[in-house]
Amino acid sequence: MSKYIFVTGGVVSSLGKGVSAASLGALLQSRGYSVHVRKFDPYLNVDPGTMSPLQHGEVYVTNDGFETDLDLGYYERFLGIKLSKNDSVSGGRIYWEVLNAERRGDYLGATVQMIPHVTNKIKEHIAAPTDTDFVICEIGGTVGDIEGKVFLESIRQFANDVGRRNVMFAHLTLAPYLEQSGELKTKPTQMSVRRLLENGIQADVLFVRSPRMLTADERAKIGMFCNLPAKNVITSMDVDNIYKIPLVYDSQDVFSIMAQHFGLPDAAGDMSKIKKIEQYLNADLPVCTIGMVGKYFDVSDAYKSLNEALFHAGIQNNVRVKVKKIDAEKFTDADCADVDGIIVPGGFGARGVEGKIAAAKYARENNVPYMGICLGMQVAVIEFMCDVVGDERANSTEFTKNCTPVIDIMRDCDAENMGGTLRLGAYPCEIKPGTMAEKIYGASHISERHRHRYEVNIEYKDVLEKNGMIISGMSPDGKLPEMIEIPTHRFFVAGQFHPEFQSAFVAAAKDK
Repeated sequence: MSKYIFVTGGVVSSLGKGVSAASLGALLQSRGYSVHVRKFDPYLNVDPGTMSPLQHGEVYVTNDGFETDLDLGYYERFLGIKLSKNDSVSGGRIYWEVLNAERRGDYLGATVQMIPHVTNKIKEHIAAPTDTDFVICEIGGTVGDIEGKVFLESIRQFANDVGRRNVMFAHLTLAPYLEQSGELKTKPTQMSVRRLLENGIQADVLFVRSPRMLTADERAKIGMFCNLPAKNVITSMDVDNIYKIPLVYDSQDVFSIMAQHFGLPDAAGDMSKIKKIEQYLNADLPVCTIGMVGKYFDVSDAYKSLNEALFHAGIQNNVRVKVKKIDAEKFTDADCADVDGIIVPGGFGARGVEGKIAAAKYARENNVPYMGICLGMQVAVIEFMCDVVGDERANSTEFTKNCTPVIDIMRDCDAENMGGTLRLGAYPCEIKPGTMAEKIYGASHISERHRHRYEVNIEYKDVLEKNGMIISGMSPDGKLPEMIEIPTHRFFVAGQFHPEFQSAFVAAAKDK
């Protein structure tokens, strides 16, 4: 039977529960254990798909076409695992399933209540089979949130159901430092643990967010007031990069705490992958500046996966990638004067689209490496049709109906995963031989994740290719252009999908 670790948080949001959950998984993997991770969000949206990037940040899409919380991206990148729709569960989804079951008569006329019906449904999702040694479940929000109480009750019950020694409760709190008095205050941590105890849950290990390492006296004080050994009070110290967190935890013997709790043999781990990242961060490397032309920069997590992909691409290419944020609504050519490459990411709606078109034009005319993602591919096609083919009416029907519809609403594309009107999840792509796309992937058949409603109109394939823009990737049914490129350009490539890694693009940009 799998063992379970529940990660909760208190005091304030954004303490880093997702990073901590992934870091615990990394410590377990380094000792040879298999790990799966799940995210439970108490909010009442059925999924994050309808939530604004300006409020929620990125919507992360799984292979099976489910729109999930951005923390699933942390899990996949940290741990090298593939997650699914079963691994992102919101309060809205739970209530939706319970109410639908009630309407079908599944409860045989019983009065449907929070306990046991809602809590049982949550426990069903927790216990969904994974065939792994450990399942790490992050509970979103903070202890004390009214919508989160039923989730805390569920994990309390679950620990009794499977046995307390098969479950560990890890709780993140805050120890703020007051500069004026020069004191690190532990009271918020004490109060958070007390709130957790009010829900019947005793924390087994505390991760205390702090600007510096806790002293032995501070750990002892927290342990005494929070009813656990001082050695189980861990400093979750502020670091300049989240990939250092597993090393911070490993240096404080966090695996030993898990081993003792679960009855596992204590052993040193192979942290070489994480240490390689640390070495990269400490190295003196040339800088490659990538201009990202977007419109959701008010929220730092809006382009989280893209930023992380560029970071990993920098490691692979041994350069320091610097992302220059360029507001698409205020774009001018001068914004790109100091960049080594340009990325135009995905997005919805007409706001900022003229700036994105202008960015594609600048990259094409000035031979600057260009990577278009989803809408970034579409604006590149619109710009090419207008300025090279000479059809000034070329546009997307997303923005205007009175146009040459070079970008149009999706037609019959044999899509299995459709979220409302969106094409979601992983789909295959056939790559044209001899293209930059083939050079990038080193393969003729690939699979990438999608999240889009509009597509390049296949009716304009011939006119595009006649004028120098080729369709280098197609859906197997020949209906959906998946990739475009300009062979005469040093690197002008775009995909309708959302690739996770851009290493080939960074390689082109660093050689500028």
